[in-house]
Amino acid sequence: MERLVIKGGNVLRGTVEVSGAKNSALPILCASILTADKVKLFNMPNKIEDVRVQIDMLKSIDAHVTTENDMVVIESSSARDQQVIMDKKRGVRTSLLLLGSMLGRFGRARVPLPGGDNIGERKFDLHIYALERLGAKVRVTDDGFLEAECAGLKGAEIEFPIRTTGGAENAMIAACLARGTTVIKNAYTRPEVVDLANFLNDMGAKITIKGSGHIEVEGVTELHGTNYTIIPDSVEAFTYIVATALTKGDVEIKRCPVDDLEVPIIFLRESGVNSYKGSDSLLVTRNRLITAFDLSTGPYPGINTDFQALFAVFATQAEGKSRITDIIRFAERFRFTEELNKMGAHITIEDNVATIGGETRLKGCQVSALDIRAGAALIVAGLCAEGETIIDNVYQIDRGYERIEEKLRGLGAEIHRIGE
Repeated sequence: MERLVIKGGNVLRGTVEVSGAKNSALPILCASILTADKVKLFNMPNKIEDVRVQIDMLKSIDAHVTTENDMVVIESSSARDQQVIMDKKRGVRTSLLLLGSMLGRFGRARVPLPGGDNIGERKFDLHIYALERLGAKVRVTDDGFLEAECAGLKGAEIEFPIRTTGGAENAMIAACLARGTTVIKNAYTRPEVVDLANFLNDMGAKITIKGSGHIEVEGVTELHGTNYTIIPDSVEAFTYIVATALTKGDVEIKRCPVDDLEVPIIFLRESGVNSYKGSDSLLVTRNRLITAFDLSTGPYPGINTDFQALFAVFATQAEGKSRITDIIRFAERFRFTEELNKMGAHITIEDNVATIGGETRLKGCQVSALDIRAGAALIVAGLCAEGETIIDNVYQIDRGYERIEEKLRGLGAEIHRIGE
């Protein structure tokens, strides 16, 4: 098993470049098979494990996929409506999105039940609801698959009972080739969902996002190939912002999606972190005390739950007590705090609220990355901790970050990988 070993105390300085957004890349890869034409994708984070898994799933239905550096080329003229194969040990939730694309293209699909982060029960009933509204018949099989078929998808009104990203993406993908108009309400129209819509429109779809949570799709008879560039990853960028702040560094983050990070950056700025926006970059510095905060996660443009583990590490070094309220209420969402407490953090959980004590001297020890964002938070904690931090279960970090230790070493961090 691989581990990351970090020697804390180094100040981060220099320049780092953000990779393509994982949460855009995965649904766009799924949607690429809606056409038999060639699709060429740029700024694709090909070294991320979840991207590799998604590509393997496309190959399992006989799509031809080639990769080079940060480019992917998909030619799915030979793709078929056969069973999608996924290694259960490498599962990702976006296997569900192949339901929408395969239904739209072939009229039937059989995909494995999703994997993903270990953050509690994450149901897929909203995906089923959306596809059934469009006229599909969906069932869960005894051997762990979702099967769906239709005689032809038809436009419909889909109003989700709660905000959803994956459900909205599946509905949008499936509706592109449906007959008539589909109206999707209470969708989570975060930047990655907008990126998917822009990609589909480049392929000839007719999708309009009308304000927060409202998407309209006018069905077309076919889609065509395109060349498309994935947006930068906002969570990766925010990871470098927090790491720079906590090591009292001075780092220019290139291809930083500043506009997508407006609210998180405001919280950091009000807590004492300096940042300066360039044409396509953000310069981050810190030369003063940082102060406590009280925040609640929420739909974009609010603070997404992907950021809360990083905010928790930030809070351990702030003056005073901070609070983070998680509105999603996944049962395991705050499990990462147990690992931070091993390093000397003072974090208590009551219901869906984490209270974090500040001005903490974190100390390196052996901890485990329980999910992608928790793993990134432990890396940041290790960078500002005393002594050596060893992070197990690095696979989780690799699922969402591309060459993170290499990029951090380029900024002066002492971090390396050991094991197989």
